[in-house]
Amino acid sequence: MTSAPRAPSDRKGLVQVFTGDGKGKTSAALGVILRALGHDFRVCIIHFMKGNFPYGEQKILTSLPNVTLAVFGRLSFVDPNNPAEEDKEEARKALGAGRKAVLSGEYDLVVLDEVNVASAWGLVGVDEVVKLIEDKPEHVEIILTGRYADKRLIELADLATEMTSIKHPFDKGIEARAGLDY
Repeated sequence: MTSAPRAPSDRKGLVQVFTGDGKGKTSAALGVILRALGHDFRVCIIHFMKGNFPYGEQKILTSLPNVTLAVFGRLSFVDPNNPAEEDKEEARKALGAGRKAVLSGEYDLVVLDEVNVASAWGLVGVDEVVKLIEDKPEHVEIILTGRYADKRLIELADLATEMTSIKHPFDKGIEARAGLDY
């Protein structure tokens, strides 16, 4: 027989990174979120660079107790070679919201969705993300998602998973599908 989970304030929060060119980084984070909510954890999700696109997870997550969701970015795609100042400002706001959530004492799990891309493209500094990890309270779990995770973030992580694309429907011309891909 297994014992009941420890109260969130009694456990050590870790740092998880989901990265790589394969599908499933945000989906993996959503799986952890679902599991955490099943144990009454308080969860904050910060979406970088996702704008107000109608992602299915946003609709359901905002209807659940113990979840705070904040979405930042424009609807248009960010040019990685020449990001607009507005994209940088939105990413700075997202990182600020993430920092506030991590340090607030209100959350057990904070997910910074697509922060790896935002830092790789220079929208926010990797050093700022590193500092956030270093400053996190002991019990807070942090998940960083997105392609291009910096080596420093991977080194700081307790868990790092790289999704590798072997085959993808896009290769056959199949576009992203509502309810399954977003």
